[in-house]
Amino acid sequence: MIGQMKDNQMKLKRIFIESKLPEELAPLHELANNIWWSWNKDAIELFRSIDPANWKKYDYNPIAVLDNISVEKANKLLADKAFIDRLQAVDKAFRAYLKEKPGKDSPRIAYFSMEYGLHISLRLYSGGLGVLAGDYLKEASDDNANMAAVGLLYRYGYFQQAISLHGDQINNFPPQKFTSLPLAPVRDNSGEWLKVSVGLKGRMVHAKVWVLQVGRVPLYLLDTDIDENNHEDRSLTHQLYGGDNEHRLRQEILLGIGGIRALKAMGIDADIYHCNEGHAAFLNIERMQDYVQEQQLSFGEALEVVRATSLFTTHTPVPAGHDYFHENLLQQYLYNYAENLGISWQEFIALGKVNPADHHELFSMSHLAIRMSQEVNGVSKLHGAVSQKMFNVLYPGYNPEELHIGYVTNSVHYPTWIAHEWNELYTKTFGKGFLRDQSNKEHWRKIHNVSDEEVMKIRELQKKRLLDYIKSTLQEDLTRRGENPRNIFEVINAIESDALILGFARRFATYKRAHLLFTNLERLSEIVNEEGRPVLFLFAGKAHPADQGGQDLIKHIIHISKRPEFIGKVIFLENYNMEMAKLLVRGVDIWLNTPTRPKEASGTSGMKAALNGVMNFSVLDGWWAEGYRPDAGWALPLERTYDDQNLQNELDAETIYNILEHEIIPAYFDRNEQGISPKWTSFIKHIIAEVAPTFTMKRMLDDYYERFYNKLYERGRAMKAHRFRLASQMAAWKARMLERWEEIEVVDADIFDSDNFALPVGKPFTATIRLHLDGIEAEHVGVEVAFFKRIDEEEVELQIKKELKLKGVKGKVATYTCQVDPEMAGVFEYGFRVFPKHELMAHRQDLALVHWI
Repeated sequence: MIGQMKDNQMKLKRIFIESKLPEELAPLHELANNIWWSWNKDAIELFRSIDPANWKKYDYNPIAVLDNISVEKANKLLADKAFIDRLQAVDKAFRAYLKEKPGKDSPRIAYFSMEYGLHISLRLYSGGLGVLAGDYLKEASDDNANMAAVGLLYRYGYFQQAISLHGDQINNFPPQKFTSLPLAPVRDNSGEWLKVSVGLKGRMVHAKVWVLQVGRVPLYLLDTDIDENNHEDRSLTHQLYGGDNEHRLRQEILLGIGGIRALKAMGIDADIYHCNEGHAAFLNIERMQDYVQEQQLSFGEALEVVRATSLFTTHTPVPAGHDYFHENLLQQYLYNYAENLGISWQEFIALGKVNPADHHELFSMSHLAIRMSQEVNGVSKLHGAVSQKMFNVLYPGYNPEELHIGYVTNSVHYPTWIAHEWNELYTKTFGKGFLRDQSNKEHWRKIHNVSDEEVMKIRELQKKRLLDYIKSTLQEDLTRRGENPRNIFEVINAIESDALILGFARRFATYKRAHLLFTNLERLSEIVNEEGRPVLFLFAGKAHPADQGGQDLIKHIIHISKRPEFIGKVIFLENYNMEMAKLLVRGVDIWLNTPTRPKEASGTSGMKAALNGVMNFSVLDGWWAEGYRPDAGWALPLERTYDDQNLQNELDAETIYNILEHEIIPAYFDRNEQGISPKWTSFIKHIIAEVAPTFTMKRMLDDYYERFYNKLYERGRAMKAHRFRLASQMAAWKARMLERWEEIEVVDADIFDSDNFALPVGKPFTATIRLHLDGIEAEHVGVEVAFFKRIDEEEVELQIKKELKLKGVKGKVATYTCQVDPEMAGVFEYGFRVFPKHELMAHRQDLALVHWI
């Protein structure tokens, strides 16, 4: 008989054995554990030189490189005096950078975002929104802003893209190895790993808090993939934008409510809370609950304080792009918040609805964010106007252009995206200190003093790097797909080094119109195959796993790239990421962008290209509507010709072909005896001098302070002062106005008789209106006349508005008069409206009561 133990199952516990470098090399660990190194050229080169092969193998991740250093290699580095000297120089610069502290009067900002694009090795982003947030934190660090950021730590992040032999997108989700990332546990006062808990559908879900240092700015990340949670709750932080609608709601509760609880547990009480897109909007619900329960404020008082310290940035130009949830689903998760805030469920749900009585209307996270924020902004001038129209439904009685919604045009972090050769040239030409004043065009205009030869030398070097990358990447990818070796050779051999290269790289959504170029394949073939003037189109980008239309576009492009006339002329590069993006925005000649206007809120890739002397050819949408200059790029016409989108697509494609054939290709290939196109270098210099400086992240951060942060800081301090005295006064005043507003009545009105007479130009329009104000002070009631021009049956455009003067008060009757001098002739429509006034109102929509008479 063979004996067998009853309990013989393998039992294993996890242990992390940390690599130990010699003392002289110890600064490498500290440098690697702060993502600052990723935008410092000397630090990047220092890590790369340790082991170039592993540097590439581990996605340029210095921690992974250090974890795989052998004792022999460490000893070689110790003996390399040049390496030690460089290490000491980088370490000295790093310590000097961290030593500088924010000013004492600088407002503390808490920045919330669902994603952050910081580096290829940190899969916390999917695309533009995340990369923008990552660039913002980097600039906040460089500018020494007093900021802390909050997000989620994803075990699998966003998917890694592969392409099958037949062109199908394959979505891979490899896990991130947290021990190889610049993450550290946040410890509580007893030295334990800090954890926060949120209630989700009747049970508590727990999250560990990590910190990732972005230079001087801490990014706190919540992680639910821990033993205390069940499988469903652990998966909350597995994927970015994965799962169904309920999963998204749970993630957003964790981000907003859990994020506030994490900051609170760390003793971080920010002056301003910046919600980057609506995903984190629940943060203000949690903040209000804290004010009600801990400071004994009423709901109205808490709302005043929270609104006075909140900014909401919207990035989405169409209603369908915002997050919505069914009321029944929301009630399952947040039913207790209404009671805790001292309001009814209908009052609570009204925060995210237009009509709270309509139980079929979905709860909008963007509407919640707007109602809880004093300030709101879009991400380009055009997007600001689009947002005013989109959210006008929240403010009946006002025209879109009257709304308080502003804008700050997105921008890019210069040190992250600039090629080091350009940086060296700019520093030499503009002066060493120009980055402190990087939005000043006078610095950048000095590029005109640089010879054409020097400019083209840098451009050609960037292009060579890109072409080398394309060939090596295609060799690997096509081999993995199982492509015929003869076909692989044919593709790579067909890539011409002197081709004009156009790049199209972004998320593959149908409105981005990646297909536009292929409207007329015969015409396109003639363009790319012209003798002596080769043209190459590069495509890259991911389609969301649930977006079949976007995946079909990718497949269509890959099929076209295999046609004989397009081999080596149309190329799709798989698994678009930040490192590939750097090579593309530096190495192509033209950055192509063809969205359906006005569905591109901003776009930032073209800005990165402009920094590197790359021209843009784009629809006048998003940032390019502000940045376009005829001597620095190309644009499709602003106005639509057809209402039918298919016909418009055909026309836009024809316009692209014509501009390529008659403007871009001749400008690029018409060379002088030195092999240089003076016209092309003129374009390069103009986009550097006139476009690039306007779209640096330094300018964007400055705009946020000047337009929003500074006034929120002052208003927030005022609302909190003297035990929230002003917040109490404003809440009480608003409650009284809401109660009495409908009781305002028109006693009589003496207005120019426009029904029977025309008003001659030069003659004033006069009106006298008397209102019965029962219990409302006259100085808190405004009356104005507004003149409109009708655009169509549904839209009018505001032309003139003028507030009537309060002439006097007799008893409960107030008299208002005006005299308007119209300076234009034509047919107008006009009306009078009554609105509430208070010296402490930040803007008219702060209490958006309107009574038209």
